[in-house]
Amino acid sequence: MKVAIVKYNSGNSCSVAFALERIGISALITSEIDEIKTADKIIFPGVGEASSAMKFLRDQKLDKVIVGLKQPVLGICLGMQLLCEKSEEGNTDCLGIFKQRVLKFSEENKVPQIGWNTISNLKSPILKNVKEMEYMYFVHGYYAEKSVDTIASTNYGLEYSSALQKDNFYGVQFHPEKSSDAGQKILENFITL
Repeated sequence: MKVAIVKYNSGNSCSVAFALERIGISALITSEIDEIKTADKIIFPGVGEASSAMKFLRDQKLDKVIVGLKQPVLGICLGMQLLCEKSEEGNTDCLGIFKQRVLKFSEENKVPQIGWNTISNLKSPILKNVKEMEYMYFVHGYYAEKSVDTIASTNYGLEYSSALQKDNFYGVQFHPEKSSDAGQKILENFITL
């Protein structure tokens, strides 16, 4: 099985690759369009800022490639946010797979949210054998609104989408690669979809 991790101007590709190695999967970190198109599974990670990330994706023509993928795609953190329609971060038009907006947490919340928080209302094969109210590791100052695509939610002063799914596209706001056994289970579930 060929697993590609999309390489762009955003961090955490290597930590995702190491997490996959722990479950016996060797992944290719690449920005090569042909490598991404021919992979069986694609992971679209990210730690960074939305507008500069989208500019890079457009400049490299990766935006059109990602939107056109038919195989399972997993967006992580910023990767999930970029799969949404629009982000308040830099007033950025994103990839538009998920039709909701990404909004900034209000100043009443401690921003960014850093650390462990629970996920609930789990409803997707990617979350199989993950318990309700399982703790996951989050680092983010922006969040995706809840919508028909929400497959898990988290409360941080308000309820937001901590995981999304539409067709072959999946997204998680938390970092499965840093979320212990439960995060590893989610990566295993994605690989076996």
